[in-house]
Amino acid sequence: MKPRQLPQDPMIQKLVQVAQSQVTRRSILAGAGASAAALALAACSTGGASSKPTAAKDQSSSNKSMTWANWQAYLDQDDAGKYPTLEAFEKKTGISVKYDVAVDDNNTYYAKVKDQLALGKDIGADTVCLTDWMIARLIRFGYVQSFDEAKIPNKKNLTPALQDADFDPGRKKSLPWQSGFAGICWNKSKVPGGLKSVDDLWKPELKGKVGVLSEMRDTMGLLMLQQGVDISKKFSDDDYNKAIDKITKEVSDGQIRNIKGNSYLNDLKSGDTLAAICWSGDITQLNAEAGDNWEFILPEAGGTLWSDNFVIPIGSTRKSNAEELINYYYEPEVAAEVAAWVNYITPVVGAKEAAVKIDPDLADNQLIFPDDSTLANAHIFRTLTPAEEQKYQTAFQKVILGA
Repeated sequence: MKPRQLPQDPMIQKLVQVAQSQVTRRSILAGAGASAAALALAACSTGGASSKPTAAKDQSSSNKSMTWANWQAYLDQDDAGKYPTLEAFEKKTGISVKYDVAVDDNNTYYAKVKDQLALGKDIGADTVCLTDWMIARLIRFGYVQSFDEAKIPNKKNLTPALQDADFDPGRKKSLPWQSGFAGICWNKSKVPGGLKSVDDLWKPELKGKVGVLSEMRDTMGLLMLQQGVDISKKFSDDDYNKAIDKITKEVSDGQIRNIKGNSYLNDLKSGDTLAAICWSGDITQLNAEAGDNWEFILPEAGGTLWSDNFVIPIGSTRKSNAEELINYYYEPEVAAEVAAWVNYITPVVGAKEAAVKIDPDLADNQLIFPDDSTLANAHIFRTLTPAEEQKYQTAFQKVILGA
């Protein structure tokens, strides 16, 4: 199979837009509910730091261990609950890794660690994977360390079009981990006939059995797309507020059972929810863990496309260990093994060819290697101004508090 011509690849062009999406510091929304505003402000606060913190001294040479904080169902895992690629890394390097499933969504994780970050303290993770807009914030506040690129030679395998992001030119402080879609899913045995659109989530028979994501750009993005709004271009407050009115109504009427981060998977497993706005790769893994009961699609009006990235927090004292881990996951064969399990889009050149050697059918998997048709139905939530970010996130937090 011929290697992909990456600079012209439509998937890469889409991912370039993801990498260039950036959020700036928020301002206060006048007239918003006090509790919602307080929650939103807590998520974006710098913790009162008057200057950028200083990076911790690296002690990797005397401490061959580290902690990696990540999202649920985001690394290859066997039936015994172990992580094969991570175990191979430990055996290869002698570095002991604690894999901490600590990220439920970007805002809640940031709220837990922002005060330590502002002081340059250890947050209990030597690398963490968060979404572009949150990574942009961490870099802007000086909360992450610059890479020693000599220790990450496999950075050369990064898809060329992703080597520059406006929040991190030259990728000096961040490297993509995975990209993926937000769409809709349902329990096939409980929802005969399936779903085609976000509006299908509001069917009477699904009342009280619908879940949506606490990531504003994904949930609101899908609702706005359903209402005919192009979320990748300039839209108005009225466009956004129309979608807020819709989700508020569905919460108030009891159609939506909950609004959650990655823990939404537990509700699908238990049957508390039968349909949801969800992330693409999660459903493949859910089927592997709990039977082939769920289906994922990009809705007719479109889904969202996003990327998560490695960074090394400012207070990490095991930076070199983290760099060695990041370098390892940029080996094409390792990236392919991860992609084959998590079913997200890999940013590593050569991973597709390596994945096909694992399973030829992987080349046709639209969740890992999407074609033009799939990508045409995926949209990137545009960059928001500071005022928009504050208004929109606070309004969404008000809905979450009412759910």
